[in-house]
Amino acid sequence: MDEEKYTPRYKNIYNEQVLPKLKEKLGYKNINQVPRLEKIVVNVGIGEAVRNAKLIGSVMKDLTAITAQKPLVCKARISVSNFKLRTGMPIGAKVTFRGKRMWDFYDRLVNIAMPRIRDFRGCNPDSFDGRGNFTFGIDEQIIFPEIEYDKVDAIRGMNISFVTTAETDEEGFELLRELSFPFAGRE
Repeated sequence: MDEEKYTPRYKNIYNEQVLPKLKEKLGYKNINQVPRLEKIVVNVGIGEAVRNAKLIGSVMKDLTAITAQKPLVCKARISVSNFKLRTGMPIGAKVTFRGKRMWDFYDRLVNIAMPRIRDFRGCNPDSFDGRGNFTFGIDEQIIFPEIEYDKVDAIRGMNISFVTTAETDEEGFELLRELSFPFAGRE
């Protein structure tokens, strides 16, 4: 597949269906005012890495398999003696998606991974931050088909954040709802 000619499915959906609908619904005159998805950040915190530094390698391997991108190791900024944590120790990993990779990850998350969550009834729509950005947590990394269940050393969760250009939570909610994100209740 030629990389330049390829356009992700959800980017086409956004441009052809969501953009005009949101422009009319929110009453904007210019399409550049309409909220859009800027980036998606996948973050895994590893508190146990303080006691066992080898865990970071396992988390990095899983996150690389899920995201097809090399994760950035997050290090402690301050020392906390109660947690035996020193400045510079690895305590997490994160991946940031933009552009085509962001839309591809969104597609895989919404259509493949989230339906595999046991007893899933949708995400809580109250998890917006006040500026139109949405963050939710996943309890198990094994919902992603790239993870082989037999090779997992421990079940770990992750946080996924959708950063939007929306100015209010209502605009952010409408954007994600129009992109068929599974919210619980609130319609």
